[in-house]
Amino acid sequence: MSALRERSAHSQLAPGERLLGYASVVPASGAKGVGIGGAVASALVNHVGAESGGAGSIAAGMPRTSGALLLRVTDQRVGLVKPLDGTPVWEVPRAWVTRVERRPRTQLMARFRLHYADGSWHAFLTMRRRTIEEFRTLIG
Repeated sequence: MSALRERSAHSQLAPGERLLGYASVVPASGAKGVGIGGAVASALVNHVGAESGGAGSIAAGMPRTSGALLLRVTDQRVGLVKPLDGTPVWEVPRAWVTRVERRPRTQLMARFRLHYADGSWHAFLTMRRRTIEEFRTLIG
């Protein structure tokens, strides 16, 4: 699976564009809870603290998705791609992403926010806290 994700992360890069990092993430707005409290957890994760920004904001431009995607950071853009074939789901210019903020863990997964130049943000979940630190190093 790792080789497949590597190929997907490199897929459809522009000539001369350099991949700086990638990891498997789940947009908090599309996360699903598990177990007995799954429905309640899903409702909370999906609606409370999953994104900010009104219509026309950078955050509002991301389509609703579900399941794991690859968040990739290149020297030119930051975006989500499908892990099996690298099809872009959503991308923004690298300059539009201002920082990564680690958030308190709400489930088994680590949580972080991508903040954008217009003040909006998205929350994501990942299996490893180390992933957040790698993105913080790349983005700020």
